[in-house]
Amino acid sequence: MKICVYCASSPLASKTLINQAVTVGNFIAESGNVLVYGGATGGLMDAVAEAAREKNGEVIGIIPQLIIDNGRKSGLPTELIIVKDMNERKAKLKEISDIFVVLPGGFGTLDEFYDTITSGSLGYFDKKIILVNYENFYEGVIIQIKNMIKENLGYMNRKNNLIIVENAEEAVEKLKEINH
Repeated sequence: MKICVYCASSPLASKTLINQAVTVGNFIAESGNVLVYGGATGGLMDAVAEAAREKNGEVIGIIPQLIIDNGRKSGLPTELIIVKDMNERKAKLKEISDIFVVLPGGFGTLDEFYDTITSGSLGYFDKKIILVNYENFYEGVIIQIKNMIKENLGYMNRKNNLIIVENAEEAVEKLKEINH
């Protein structure tokens, strides 16, 4: 299974957030799955890829040329796919991945999450999205989703494709359930 992880690339990410990424990266490699991620350096991105590589896992990075030009290309992926821009990156991440894990992140992570959940709700694919609400990081997003559902204005979770968990350990348990 190819597990896409959306997460922060900020080098200022806290150690507790880094540990969440390490837990997911370790599981992906130890379970024989493949990590798919953004391929850039820094923060949770480095942590998830380093954890997977340390366990001899396969890591696919998908990175826009601009990020490479800015000196942020990671040396961790076992396969690196270079794309022209962020839209092409999101399309490729969605195309090759079987499931998505959303760890804490910034605007890019939110963009990837919203793009993926929108594509799924429109019927472009039927893939699970695990949102890791570590220490209530995504509480505002979750409240907004509930408001949209209540008002019949958006995401309809008819197939239970959005799974909200409290931490990386719960995400790993859900991945195990889905993979069997």
